[in-house]
Amino acid sequence: MGKLRIGQVARAAGVNIETIRYYERCGLLSDPGRRESGYRAYPPEIVERVQFIKRAQQLGFTLREISGLLALRVDDRATCDQVRTQAEAKLAEIDARIADLQRLRNALASLAAACVHGGPTGECPLLDALEHEWQIDVDQYRQ
Repeated sequence: MGKLRIGQVARAAGVNIETIRYYERCGLLSDPGRRESGYRAYPPEIVERVQFIKRAQQLGFTLREISGLLALRVDDRATCDQVRTQAEAKLAEIDARIADLQRLRNALASLAAACVHGGPTGECPLLDALEHEWQIDVDQYRQ
C-alpha cells in the first residue's frame, strides 16, 4: 500500500481529521512530509499508531503518558516492568478518582434524601446547600 492522505488515515483509524492534526501538534505523530500536490503523505503504519493512541486514551492515559508509552515501545532497552509501573500508577489514579466520586455520590444521596417529598423549595436542604455555598463535607461519607 502506498502513502495515505490524512482523510484515509482518519477513516482507517476511526478518528476525525482534526484528531490527526492535533496528534501531530502534540508530537505524537511525526510530520509525514508532503506530496508535490501539498497533501500530507502518511505511511500505512501510522494507522496503527493512531489506534494505539486512541486505545491508550480509552484506558485513561493522558497524551503525555501516551508519549512515554510510545517512547518505551521503540526503546530496545525498555522493559515490560517500566510499562507495568506506568499502568500501576494509572490504576492508583483511577482508584483515587473512583473513591472521590463515591464520596460525592454519597454526599449528594444524603442531601437528596434530606429533601422532604412535596415540601417547599424554600426549605430544600439540597438547594440551600448549593445556594448558600455551604461547605459540604464529603469526607463524612467515606466508606
